[in-house]
Amino acid sequence: MEIARVVARRSTCLRRQVGAVLVRDKHILATGYNGAPAGAPHCQEVGCLREQLGVPPGERHELCRGLHAEQNAIIQAALHGVTTMGATLYVTCQPCVVCTKMLINAGVKRILFQGPYPDPLAREMLRDSGLLLERYGKDEKGEEKGD
Repeated sequence: MEIARVVARRSTCLRRQVGAVLVRDKHILATGYNGAPAGAPHCQEVGCLREQLGVPPGERHELCRGLHAEQNAIIQAALHGVTTMGATLYVTCQPCVVCTKMLINAGVKRILFQGPYPDPLAREMLRDSGLLLERYGKDEKGEEKGD
């Protein structure tokens, strides 16, 4: 999860910095962070459309210049010809419903997330698909769990 937190620092989103790492057999397959598509102006340059329109988290995902960290991780894997089948995703924020659908179809089998996201449909779809969703955190001894 530490690598996902480092990747999140590259985010150009003004509202929430998210990092994602796809892993299989203890090898990093791809990483992603949320931000505008390559070559497009970043929200840091032109402002946040969602903020301007007062769109709350978890709603109207199409009203955003950026891609989510999970989407960018899947895209990076595809660009480099790396399969995501059977991978585990470490992500700093629970996936939204759009990313959830993509992760299901990408063959990801497990998601470890750090922070919650207000999207009940995403949780329902994960439950129905059998994709494992686990909150990453500390155990009773104060040690990180979830690896």
